[in-house]
Amino acid sequence: MNDARINLLGLPLDKLQAFFLEIGEKPFRAQQVLKWMHHAGVDRFEDMTNLSKSLREKLAEIAEVRPPEVVSQLDSEDGTRKWAIRVDGGGLVETVFIPDGQRGTLCVSSQVGCSLDCSFCSTGKQGFQRDLSAAEIIGQVWLAMKSFDAFQSGKGRKVTNVVMMGMGEPLLNFDNVVDAMELMMEDLAYGISKRRVTLSTSGVVPMLDRLAEVSEVSLAVSLHAPNDELRNELVPINRKYPIDVLLKSARNYIDRQTDKKRVVTIEYTLIAGVNDQPEHARELVELLRDFPCKINLIPFNTFAQSDYERPSGNAVSRFWQVLVDAGFIVTVRTTRGDDIDAACGQLVGQVVDRTRRSERHRARQAEKEQEEQVIRWG
Repeated sequence: MNDARINLLGLPLDKLQAFFLEIGEKPFRAQQVLKWMHHAGVDRFEDMTNLSKSLREKLAEIAEVRPPEVVSQLDSEDGTRKWAIRVDGGGLVETVFIPDGQRGTLCVSSQVGCSLDCSFCSTGKQGFQRDLSAAEIIGQVWLAMKSFDAFQSGKGRKVTNVVMMGMGEPLLNFDNVVDAMELMMEDLAYGISKRRVTLSTSGVVPMLDRLAEVSEVSLAVSLHAPNDELRNELVPINRKYPIDVLLKSARNYIDRQTDKKRVVTIEYTLIAGVNDQPEHARELVELLRDFPCKINLIPFNTFAQSDYERPSGNAVSRFWQVLVDAGFIVTVRTTRGDDIDAACGQLVGQVVDRTRRSERHRARQAEKEQEEQVIRWG
């Protein structure tokens, strides 16, 4: 394979048009090739039959359509599917598909590892290796669609929502993430509504301010604490960009959107004995009282390198009740795919032994059944 060939999979429309102009072709060819790649799932130029033979041969010499390589696929008992994907250089990332009725949400990674080292997230424990290219990011959507035979045929589950909540901090890979999200929303590619593409950040404020200038995707903020002292421990980047600075930037992002009904999703991982007490909930109420948001509570998912524990069902219920009584829209994220280590905070880019995984799943199921006797969400 010629390493100098450009991978067209990650080029949004404007960059693909520039590519065709550069090689002496009409820019409308970009629209044709986009549809072949992202509507039809075609990765061979010879199969793009509305291109001339000479153009197909030229493209084969200088370009390619190359998604990342699937190393393994695991299917959960609850319908969740996780792929371990090998990217250039040999690194592994993970991508998770979560079905929910007619909706299919794909959790997409942006980096191999993560440099932020949030204390409750397994991805950060493996350190940071590199950013993913735009082709490797959008390639996760491409592979998921291919996996469910969802290209053009209309068969199987389709990806209706994308969340940039997988491995890595998306705003630290700004340009590639923006290009990939543009393809997610492009009508000639995946045509996903800007309200259904969500970027989650731990708080890289300068890049969030920049994002407000170029994008209208939905925004989620990984808060996880109601005050700076606690957040400094859980999310170390808070020492550089404290809560008030982060929330000001997030509000600016929302205020710049043409859709004035937008709100920020506040993600709050509940950790037993750390940030799950009623006083934390009351402090969170005061912090967010005038902030346009909805709150997503995430019971901590255990992993080997952490001493943190999952909160009890009673603790989650008490925390939820305080927020609801204060008038907030609050959801509790249902743990999905934990039998295949696909739950929130568990992505590590490795293939795990099935026997150990099954043992952990049985233990978690017992925990969840105990919680469900206490928690009843409306």
